[in-house]
Amino acid sequence: MAYFVLPGTGKRVYRLAIARRIVDGTARGARDRSPAGLARRRTRVLRRALRPSRRLRIGLGPWLRALPAQLPDPALTAMLARLDPHVRVAYVLRHMQGLPPYAVRDQLVELGVRDPWAMIRAADEVPPPSARRSGRFESALRPVRTRSTAPLAVAAVLTAALVAALVLTDGDERDDEPAAREPRLVAAAPDAWTRGRTLDAWPPRGDLVRDRAFTRRAAAAWEAAPGERAARRPGAAPQLLYAGRDGGAPLAVLRLGDRIALYTPGGGLDVAAAGTDPSAPIALGGGRYLLAPWDASPETLAGERLAVSSGVTAPARAGTDCGRGPLFHLGGRTVGDLGGPRATVLAYHSPDYRPGRTERPARLGPEGRKVWNRLACQTDPGPVSEAMAWNFWSGTIPHGGKHADWVCTRLTRIDGRTTASATLLGAKDRATGACDARRPVSGTWWKSPSGRWYYLAAAARGLVPHAEGVDRSTTRHRLLVAPAARTSPVTVTAR
Repeated sequence: MAYFVLPGTGKRVYRLAIARRIVDGTARGARDRSPAGLARRRTRVLRRALRPSRRLRIGLGPWLRALPAQLPDPALTAMLARLDPHVRVAYVLRHMQGLPPYAVRDQLVELGVRDPWAMIRAADEVPPPSARRSGRFESALRPVRTRSTAPLAVAAVLTAALVAALVLTDGDERDDEPAAREPRLVAAAPDAWTRGRTLDAWPPRGDLVRDRAFTRRAAAAWEAAPGERAARRPGAAPQLLYAGRDGGAPLAVLRLGDRIALYTPGGGLDVAAAGTDPSAPIALGGGRYLLAPWDASPETLAGERLAVSSGVTAPARAGTDCGRGPLFHLGGRTVGDLGGPRATVLAYHSPDYRPGRTERPARLGPEGRKVWNRLACQTDPGPVSEAMAWNFWSGTIPHGGKHADWVCTRLTRIDGRTTASATLLGAKDRATGACDARRPVSGTWWKSPSGRWYYLAAAARGLVPHAEGVDRSTTRHRLLVAPAARTSPVTVTAR
């Protein structure tokens, strides 16, 4: 991380040595072992990498001898060097470290960035470089047998910092079997989230947290789940997030890495990949959601207070036939159910939206909720961290058509991948293929009430749609209409 954030000057071998020296110099021993301590150390590393002191170049011998045999991709290094420093930080955190946008925003605020969302948006718009074979060190710079022990110590500290704060054990009972074989859970301290907003800092909540027999059964179910033991790192234990009577039935929520499991005595264990977004509510079933400890005041879509008990909301269900759609407000954002194990942040842009403006999470208004109530049922269910719907064209379809909205929907998956597709919302909703979420344009065939076929295409504000493969097309108010045989292949672009 420090290597890619450093200014792009000098030889890469020295940059990498300086980066490792920065990481070594920010170590604080045992204080780095908690999630909050690790977050503070990351801030120290980023601050020093953004403005490296000239003194870091003096006495680099031990770090040069400890370097690996290969350097990072030179194309990526060169691309990052051309970015604004704060955009570079956002890119590294977002696309290389895999942090969710809200965590990146919080980190940029810690670094004193005045407009973090603008930096994140600029980073998201950076095209990935074409990968090239990494350059190698000269033989004199290859690692030697007597390499410095400092990098090993740093690795040990960083590994230890990933372990959760407390191990839940029952000190009053003993077991005849060795303790190492007994399933165990870890849990964060009750106030851990006040020192760092990470998923590791979620404390266990619920009225069954102290029920050791119940939590042991949940841990044993995780231990016995097919595939979970093989996927788990040696010595890693799941984190207990919740143990209580959700809707009257005992329920435990466990988490390890990006996987979350719901355990019920009668239903067994349900494990799903859910990402590591620190703020996304966890679906418990029945319309109830486990909130982040810092999200204590959710509101209904009507703006009324939504009851919360032990971090769990009262039932909040989408008002759609498919059961997916907007759910409730959390602070300045609206979350919804798109069929994944965690709620999704929903965003909306009206037809008047222009790219380039600062994007901040905002509550959905009536228009945005109406669009998402229709889109949610058109979206394939799955784990999505963020979803943005841009209603890039709205109007009446000519030749007897009715009012319609053309929407480009961008989904950000929990692994950071994004997909974007267009949907024409009209008398009958229809998918119209992939779209560019930054310059949306889309087209489709449409049959008028008279039975005649037309090709329709629309583009966002400031763009004009063009269609190759049709004749005698007319364009008014960013809507292209062309009578044509449906068999004609058409290519749509925007200018």
